[in-house]
Amino acid sequence: MFLTECPRDAMQGWGEFIPTDKKIDYINSLMDVGFDVLDCLSFVSPKAIPQMADSAEVAENIDKSRSNTKVSAIIGNYRGAEKALKHQSVDIIGFPFSISETFQHRNTNKSQEEAFNEIIRMLELVKSENRQLNIYFSMAFGNPYGEMWKWEDVDFWAQRFSEIGIKDILLSDTTGVATPETIALLFEKIPAKYPEINFGGHFHNRYEDSYSKLKAAYDQGCRRFDSAIKGIGGCPMAKDDLVGNMPTEQVINFMSVEKSEHKLNLLNFESAYNKAKDIFHF
Repeated sequence: MFLTECPRDAMQGWGEFIPTDKKIDYINSLMDVGFDVLDCLSFVSPKAIPQMADSAEVAENIDKSRSNTKVSAIIGNYRGAEKALKHQSVDIIGFPFSISETFQHRNTNKSQEEAFNEIIRMLELVKSENRQLNIYFSMAFGNPYGEMWKWEDVDFWAQRFSEIGIKDILLSDTTGVATPETIALLFEKIPAKYPEINFGGHFHNRYEDSYSKLKAAYDQGCRRFDSAIKGIGGCPMAKDDLVGNMPTEQVINFMSVEKSEHKLNLLNFESAYNKAKDIFHF
């Protein structure tokens, strides 16, 4: 299993500002757990995401010596990519490309074609810095805007990204509209056509829907999942009501049920979980 913990997804929509030193302490505790990736930074406009305005300072205080966990930062444009890559702690930058044209404008103030062309520029920048670019297929399973959804649209963009050399795509259920059926459909249809791309699942869902969504992807061969402790967070740019993330503890329970191996240090996870309780008051 390839597991990404997403404290950035949890923190970005939190109502009260989380002090920088508290963020740093929490992120370093997560570094001790042994996740493959820690998605914990955001180099977007502080006006859009004020909670993450201190990402530059946080990036400089992540203790990379604690584990082999890679650090990921979300960006919304080429300038954000340049800012993120100034920090040696950043291994990966992630860009949200939307299957919904409406959400692409809402999230990055660009059309899909404009975003695609900017990604081509970002990919060259990332290669020159010997880093990695992840693409999130936002609204991969449908959207709340009344736009028609069909799996062939996801396939269309997967093919175009394959042609430019993208190696990592996260199929993202941005607003929790995915069903086990649509999840199974996408993971059955898409990854087999593009074996050079590592596909994963980034689900937003209610706590009680966790197992069925994980199972639907897992049974179609998905072994890469994003999550956040207690499912805190969501995408504040999507719509007014945040739908929570996939809870990390539910992913751990799922792996136990499926007898799927992982390399997480569960004692250190418990310590990080307790810090999350202090920050997010659950």
